[in-house]
Amino acid sequence: MSEGILNGVRVIEGSAFVAAPTAGMTLAQLGADVIRFDAPGGGLDWKRWPLNSAGDSLFWSGLQKGKRSIEIDLRSDEGREQLSQLITMPGPGNGIFMTNFPARGWMSYEKLKERRDDLIMVVMTGNHDGSSEVDYTVNPSTGFPEAMGPRDSAVPTNSLMPAWDSIMGGLAVVGLLAALRHRDRSGEGQLVEIALSDVAFATVGHLGRIADVQLEGGEQPRDGNFLYGAFGGDFPTADGRRVMVVALTGRQWKALKEATGTEELFDQVCAATGHDFRGEAGRYKGRDLIRELLTPWFAERTLEQIGETFAGTGVSWGPYQTFKQLVEEDPRCSEQNPMFTTVEHPVGTYLTPASPLRFSASGRLPAKRSPRLGEHTQEVLAELEALDEPMPAP
Repeated sequence: MSEGILNGVRVIEGSAFVAAPTAGMTLAQLGADVIRFDAPGGGLDWKRWPLNSAGDSLFWSGLQKGKRSIEIDLRSDEGREQLSQLITMPGPGNGIFMTNFPARGWMSYEKLKERRDDLIMVVMTGNHDGSSEVDYTVNPSTGFPEAMGPRDSAVPTNSLMPAWDSIMGGLAVVGLLAALRHRDRSGEGQLVEIALSDVAFATVGHLGRIADVQLEGGEQPRDGNFLYGAFGGDFPTADGRRVMVVALTGRQWKALKEATGTEELFDQVCAATGHDFRGEAGRYKGRDLIRELLTPWFAERTLEQIGETFAGTGVSWGPYQTFKQLVEEDPRCSEQNPMFTTVEHPVGTYLTPASPLRFSASGRLPAKRSPRLGEHTQEVLAELEALDEPMPAP
């Protein structure tokens, strides 16, 4: 069994796509024994893009790191019985099940709880009523796509990054660990439910957007790459690249002016126009003017020169880059970052992240490889069978 801060915890994962596999992977990276089950031949996300040249899913590989993989036929009575036994195995670290599959019939919390009264079960759904949604259908409803994109665009800009799925996976881990702490203290298990649209709409509320609508009648128009509520804008460079620069705080604004040598220029502009760039609101209202005044400085310098100038100054900035540029150019996405190591997986050898979490007492487990589909089926079933063997006579 893996060592780590969650060593001794075993989680059975029934999942597909992003949120539930992310939650399981997060737990596995912290040392939990996470056993993912799939149908023989692979589940719904077994061939999810991107693929390698052999047609194997790099997506599937990326989200199963550190887990054990079993194939089990849930269409058969034997398969359902085996999985039910696996979910409800005795032991203080067992009896934990996490899934985004429909939790009904033999897989319902009520039915499984008959086998183990202190069962912890985390169920992920699309909507709070149990109906289906995915990240790419929830996101349009949040309001953000209507606030994104160029000012003159007549169509919304949806996100290709499954942000709500990723956040949901993290929250599912929080829910599972909170339930486990409760069970350790009280002996009681429980059902933990979380809905994707609830995660997204709660975030909208947390960020003040619901209050802004109800209290102020607020609405955010499309504003390109400008940051909402303070200054943040993008600039083209002399070598055809593009950077994002943010002056959210007074310190960041001061650092930006000093690094670009524009302090006197902005003083003159403020005196002539009446703009006040000392606060976030003033910088937001004057965002077009600020960008116009700074554009020549960036246009005269390459990305490398900009990086050298900003290094150690406190300027908040970052380059726009493709996935390829990220991997090939950014030292944060390399073995210079201790989170990454190069690992040999069944689908190929590539740079692999461990958990972003670092613990002072227990450290951080190194990145682990993803399993082959069904690699641990016999091993896990043997562990299950061993529970039924009679104890030797004293």
